[in-house]
Amino acid sequence: MSNDSETPPYWTLISVLFSTQPLTPSLAMTLHQTAYELYQRGDSVGQVAGDLISGKVRNLRKDVQLGGIAGPAFEAEIDTERGSGVVRFLLTRQGLELMEAKPPPQRPSKLPLLN
Repeated sequence: MSNDSETPPYWTLISVLFSTQPLTPSLAMTLHQTAYELYQRGDSVGQVAGDLISGKVRNLRKDVQLGGIAGPAFEAEIDTERGSGVVRFLLTRQGLELMEAKPPPQRPSKLPLLN
C-alpha cells in the first residue's frame, strides 16, 4: 500500500489491541494490507512479508469492540529486526468503509496492436 494522499492514515484503518513489538506506521500498514485482503477473500490465514517483517496473520473471524471502535479481529505472529512478537488488532469499521469506497487501482489500458 503506498503512502500517497489517497491512503487514509494507519490509525484510521487499524486499531492495535495488544502488541509485544513496537509498531511503526509502515508495519501497521503492512499488517492492515494483509488483514484487509484476508477479510475481503474470507480466508483464515495469510503470509505477511516486507523488508523488515515476515510472519502470518490469522483472521479470528469475530468482531470486537473497544469503546467506540469496532471491527473484525486479527492476530499476527511476526518476526522483525527487533525479534519475534504477537500483535492482536482489528480493522476499524471506519477504515473498512473508506477502503470499500476507494475506486480500485486503474490498470494501464492496452495499446492497440499495429498491423
